[in-house]
Amino acid sequence: MALQLVFETHAITTDNEAGIATGWLPGELSARGRETAADLGRRRRDDGLAAVYVSDLARAVQTAAIAFEGSSVPLILDSRLRECNYGSLNGMPTARLERERSHHIDDPWPGGESYQGLVDRTRRLLSDLSAEWEGSRVLLISHSANK
Repeated sequence: MALQLVFETHAITTDNEAGIATGWLPGELSARGRETAADLGRRRRDDGLAAVYVSDLARAVQTAAIAFEGSSVPLILDSRLRECNYGSLNGMPTARLERERSHHIDDPWPGGESYQGLVDRTRRLLSDLSAEWEGSRVLLISHSANK
């Protein structure tokens, strides 16, 4: 049986609500985000998960901690699930990100990475997961760019 992957983005942050593209900054869940993280837990706790892999950025870690509080499902932090690194533009307005995104498919953001770089590191993680969790169901909690 093949590895089954389930993908969820982190819950809503104060930056999301303010129109900020957080990138590699930590970010923090908003009140609404904490509610949606709890909802994620209600949806996924009894989903037959062998493990939950989580981006090591604070907003994803907060999401997983709320969703799986008291659960025996292991939470594994992995930096390969991080959002795209916008370098010196981490924390830029989302409107700017949307205008400039297509210019950074192969070309890195200033001091950061390209979307191809993000795809490559996510691909490495998926390859490792396939080898380690064959026949299992694994949840990934990450960011919109990884999706």
